[in-house]
Amino acid sequence: MATKPPTGDPVQDAPRTDAAQHAAAGLSAVAHTLRIAQQQMGVRRTAQTLLKVNQKDGFDCPGCAWPEGDKRHTAEFCENGAKAVAEEATLRRVTPDFFAAHPVADLATRSGYWLGQQGRITQPVYLPEGADRYQAVTWERAFEIIAEELTALASPDEALFYTSGRTSNEAAFLLQLFAREFGTNNLPDCSNMCHESSGSALTETIGIGKGSVSLEDLHQADLIIVAGQNPGTNHPRMLSALEQAKSAGAKIISVNPLPEAGLERFKNPQTARGMLRGAALTDLFLQIRIGGDQALFRLLNKMIIEAGAVDTGFVAEHTHGYEEFAEAARAADWDETLTATGLDRAAIEEALAMILASRRTIVCWAMGLTQHKHSVPTIREVVNLLLLRGNIGRPGAGVCPVRGHSNVQGDRTMGIFERPAPAFLDALDREFGITSPRHHGYDVVRSIQALRDGEAKVFFAMGGNFVGATPDTAVTEAAMRRARLTVHVSTKLNRSHAVTGTRALILPTLGRTDKDVQGGQKQFVTVEDSMGMVHSSRGNLTPASPHLISEPAIVARMARAVLGPASTTPWEEFEKDYGTIRDRISRVVPGFEDFNDRVARPGGFTLPHAPRDERRFPTATGKANFTAAPVEYPALPEGRLLLQTMRSHDQYNTTIYGLDDRYRGIKGGRRIVMVNPEDARALGLADGAYTDLVSEWKDGVERRAPGFRVVHYPTARGCAAAYYPETNVLVPLDATADTSNTPASKSVVVRFETA
Repeated sequence: MATKPPTGDPVQDAPRTDAAQHAAAGLSAVAHTLRIAQQQMGVRRTAQTLLKVNQKDGFDCPGCAWPEGDKRHTAEFCENGAKAVAEEATLRRVTPDFFAAHPVADLATRSGYWLGQQGRITQPVYLPEGADRYQAVTWERAFEIIAEELTALASPDEALFYTSGRTSNEAAFLLQLFAREFGTNNLPDCSNMCHESSGSALTETIGIGKGSVSLEDLHQADLIIVAGQNPGTNHPRMLSALEQAKSAGAKIISVNPLPEAGLERFKNPQTARGMLRGAALTDLFLQIRIGGDQALFRLLNKMIIEAGAVDTGFVAEHTHGYEEFAEAARAADWDETLTATGLDRAAIEEALAMILASRRTIVCWAMGLTQHKHSVPTIREVVNLLLLRGNIGRPGAGVCPVRGHSNVQGDRTMGIFERPAPAFLDALDREFGITSPRHHGYDVVRSIQALRDGEAKVFFAMGGNFVGATPDTAVTEAAMRRARLTVHVSTKLNRSHAVTGTRALILPTLGRTDKDVQGGQKQFVTVEDSMGMVHSSRGNLTPASPHLISEPAIVARMARAVLGPASTTPWEEFEKDYGTIRDRISRVVPGFEDFNDRVARPGGFTLPHAPRDERRFPTATGKANFTAAPVEYPALPEGRLLLQTMRSHDQYNTTIYGLDDRYRGIKGGRRIVMVNPEDARALGLADGAYTDLVSEWKDGVERRAPGFRVVHYPTARGCAAAYYPETNVLVPLDATADTSNTPASKSVVVRFETA
């Protein structure tokens, strides 16, 4: 039986729908953004802060990793970026008095929205064994507690060091250095849950797990394919780049199970004309069935070959494995493709015509391609399409995985990886005189399994909301509660702080917006954007509390407390002067030579990318590799739908800014499920009815998300959509992508149980 959501918490209340809200809002969006910012920061602080976002002398937005061009707007931020800044620069405070008034059991009943709205945490707090609430603790005692637990472990591999994409290059480098000097490669990070599939596929096919395009390439493209991505909500500044490409003559194909307002009608807030009139960006919308992308690209590749449109010179000189791939491509079947994709033949043929008419093609993608069982072969198939036409290493062409968090790519570059390359470890060991472990560590899914099975006992998180972001919520929370110690370096409250080990610490840190003064000198940190640009980030606000210390300082002090005087690493020096960290990075990480000098230039510098810069492919074969995996797509039993978890417009990752999804016309609630009206009628799901979502997987375990309101919405047939983290409970921990082990959050088979 379905259960209605509890009342009293507005995030749970039933939503209202308004079809007129489906278009982007232009002027109203600007007014809404400023209103939210002023509510959090006040008028003066809003101006002081927002005018520094993404500026060359300012701070990097704590939201997405979309790059900035050399010429910046005065207001170089999007709506969600402004909300992210407002929440970090808020005047609201969470003091020890707050924790005294709110036991952990009370925090556990609160919504993520409520927790986030309480403000910045001002002092480190500690939950002793057997206590029911956090209490203030000194920094010295906090590091003693961490040292007590880490040094008592039977093996360093019983510790887990998680990293969020917001962590700076300097802090990430120090964290991985400490973990390896301590003796483990257990460095799970948020990449494991998002673009790990991209990195796995690209490393195998072109030799580097990053995108090959720049912002200028997008402006020069003839055709841009946006697959499994909703830029309007998740990477809004990308829409300006697409608009510029369109004005230069580019065509855009959108491939997605849901129509998205930002691609249908973009109102550019940077110009008066853009706000008033708007512009259609998409030339062709392919409303694909969830998980059908590999089949689509395989058939398109067959048709390119049959049309005699292969760039034979590029293929002969720069690629390997073409004949085996071509044989598999020629076997692609129209009927199977139409079943897998839900598309009609005419739409696919129109897409082919646009591909054949383009000399310079870019394919952009995000989680819609990366979070399926067959995600890695899907992305390999995208690479196949680009290789066929010579669209790697050509201006205006290439692969563009759009990263979702501001420095998630930089963290990986700095060595946050559970399976590091031997060359990286060799360089690290030479520089610091240590012996790094060579065996692989745990990724996110394996970390949860290790906690669940008692193989891991200490969990340390550098930012993020691990419990809220990970799959199989009940399993994950039970696993976290088995830990001896959980530690979260945070700026604000989130669900993870209410799901603790036997002992727990919350260590409040400086944010991107805060001034960072060490050793009497103002410091800066660096980040890497989604296109391999490295630049500085300098906060300009007085910190929320005199008790806050920076992420590099937290790692340095923890390392000294744990490793003791036997460690010859100059942790104290690193804390006082981040330039000394960058000096060491320059001698360990390729591409960062003369790091301090190059990052001092306005706008920073671009990291080398051999496929883009030289058409050189550092793979095992020395060439770009065609691949020929069998075509896969999710099976859909009778009476079931395929569910994708996704963000609302008013959230970023697990941070909930508000209760509306304005671009989709949904107001005042989050426990909703979007279902195609025809599917809804076939299943007896009335618009506005309440239902429980029950996922079905091969382990036979019932995973239930109760009390969701049905919203009739033009999703692809056979598909449904609902917001995470509310639906993470439906994603089995062991349902992951082959090779990358990324949770398969975009293809969950669900049934509906209604009252």
